[in-house]
Amino acid sequence: MCGIVGYVGTGRAAPILLDGLKKLEYRGYDSAGIAVLDGSRMQLFRRAGSVAYLEEARKLQGCIGIGHTRWATHGAPTEQNAHPHVYGRFAVVHNGIIENMQPLKEACLKRGETFSSETDSEIIAHLIEFCYDGDFIKAVRSACARLEGAYALAVLCTAEPDTIVLARRASPLVLGEGEDGLYLASDIPAIARKGIKIYALSDGEFAILRGREIAFYTEDGRKISKDPIDYDCEEEIPEKKGFAHFMRKEMSEIPLAMANTQKIIPCYPRISELREVLCHAEYIEIVACGTAYHSGICAKYAFESLARVPVAVSIASEYRYRDPIVKKGTVVIAVSQSGETADTLAAAELARARGAVVVAVTNVRFSSLARLADHVLFTCAGREIAVAATKSFNAQLMLLYSLAEELARARGGRVCGAELAELPALAAEAGRAAEGVRGWTAHFAGAKSVFFLGRGADYCAALEGSLKFKEITYLPSEGYPAGELKHGTLALVERNTPVVALLTSRRLAEKTMNAVHETYARGAKVFLITCLPEYCSREEVSFSVVIPDCGEIFSPALSVIPLQALAYYVSVARGNDPDKPRNLAKSVTVE
Repeated sequence: MCGIVGYVGTGRAAPILLDGLKKLEYRGYDSAGIAVLDGSRMQLFRRAGSVAYLEEARKLQGCIGIGHTRWATHGAPTEQNAHPHVYGRFAVVHNGIIENMQPLKEACLKRGETFSSETDSEIIAHLIEFCYDGDFIKAVRSACARLEGAYALAVLCTAEPDTIVLARRASPLVLGEGEDGLYLASDIPAIARKGIKIYALSDGEFAILRGREIAFYTEDGRKISKDPIDYDCEEEIPEKKGFAHFMRKEMSEIPLAMANTQKIIPCYPRISELREVLCHAEYIEIVACGTAYHSGICAKYAFESLARVPVAVSIASEYRYRDPIVKKGTVVIAVSQSGETADTLAAAELARARGAVVVAVTNVRFSSLARLADHVLFTCAGREIAVAATKSFNAQLMLLYSLAEELARARGGRVCGAELAELPALAAEAGRAAEGVRGWTAHFAGAKSVFFLGRGADYCAALEGSLKFKEITYLPSEGYPAGELKHGTLALVERNTPVVALLTSRRLAEKTMNAVHETYARGAKVFLITCLPEYCSREEVSFSVVIPDCGEIFSPALSVIPLQALAYYVSVARGNDPDKPRNLAKSVTVE
């Protein structure tokens, strides 16, 4: 979601801040801004829209500053609501949500203070100014003690023009130390390069960047030391490499992401300990949000079929508030591409506090989820820039399927290593077949609603296909179990309604086709994705794509590929940017 950058050093701050913000654009945002101190003079430059609109600020003088890309929570995406927010001597950038905004703002108004924005973040600048008595970090600590919610903060003060103060609670923040100065960001790629030492700020901690020194403090003000983290400073900065969009490029990388991820569990350094945990697992709960939640639903079929262990899948935001029962022998698998999804982090923390062993599945090595979990398994999808997850979803499936197979081995269940080994090559075949959906776009581009149907594992893929479709085409769509049509959904089907049917299970094929015929009888236009080519000639089917057969429980790893392609091509046909869908962000770091 929102992105933070900062710099203090010997170079001009503005170009460094702008370059850092550009590296965070993949997170999703709707406005941006920077604040640079030139001596004690605060220079503020903010714009609604792209970071590109800040280019005029590149000429600002001053060697210290902070920057921000905002994803609107409180207040519309306007220039006045863009960060940084300035009040009195202080400029603040903030990621997160302040939950006690209203009483804090009322107290400020009673003191006669005025506000220039609709945001919760501006309140923080007011509080720090109110608490300031000449001690910068003390003022920030005092202000933070009054805040409820999540925050990552970077603060400038005109009275201390060589200093940035940082604070973190439930929102990521990293610091960098280089020869030319000190850096900060909400995500490592914004500041990572050769020669930069990276430090991660933990929950409740504060830091001071002053001159050439970094100092770390606990919540109660005690000074502490930190070791730099070992990160890959040579990570390639993603480029489109001839593709029109990152999403399309990342779809082409699915087979490689799956092949690389397949190697993770056998190479896991604590594999014997993980096997012991799995062997004693009596119950598995998968917690996740969005696309990661759908990968968990797909994995449930594999875990239960292969290892015969009961599995529940919960949306993390519901799990954390429902007072879950965590029995002895429970293993909780927390899935998050970024490892910073706020609800998933909170759910994993709750589960661990109640005695569960937490296994993290994430694509980011130095994420909060990786630090929290008892065991961490990394997907090898590489950087994913497009907001709509594609290769990261398939990599999650590959890892979860491999984990299910490992559990089956540990408990004497059905092993299927040979089938799993074939999946990357089959995904490449499915990718080639998926190009067939490009000719479907005219039937979807103006649709009032679109329905994705399936049974069993096909229903899981239908959920993800529908999510991809709605998030980048902006058309209403739903994924439904084929057997549920008669329980309300059929009322929405009318002439030329597009219905996408998934058919990869021979034992459920006729059951699914019964539902398909019900939509066809009411005028729907049916689009079939199947590994059973004989069904393509059925009278109900208007168009079809045939994908390889990989077995029922693993089929979502292949059937989702043409669904991703369908969403992409319809999005482009409607004139949308599939990489940056409106109102959405790559990393959801607030509730």
